[in-house]
Amino acid sequence: MSQLLAAAEGVTGSLKGLGAIGYGLAAIGPGIGIGIIFGNGVQAIARQPEAYGVIRQNMFIGFALAEALALLGFVAPFVFSGG
Repeated sequence: MSQLLAAAEGVTGSLKGLGAIGYGLAAIGPGIGIGIIFGNGVQAIARQPEAYGVIRQNMFIGFALAEALALLGFVAPFVFSGG
C-alpha cells in the first residue's frame, strides 16, 4: 500500500499532459467504431449492390456520430482542466 501512495505522490505535471493521455485513450473507441462501420458497409454493398445508396448514406451517418464522439473526447480535457 505504501508503494502505491508513493507512486501517486510522484505523479506531477500539468493537467494538459494528463488530458493528452485521456484523449489518446478516448480515441480508441471511436476508431474501432469507424472501422466496424466501414468494414460492415463494404460487406453489405458487396452482398447487395442494388442498395448501395442507402447503405452508403447510413455508413456516413454512423461515421459522423462516431467522429463526433472523438471530437468531444478531444475537447473535454481542455474544457474541464479550467485553464
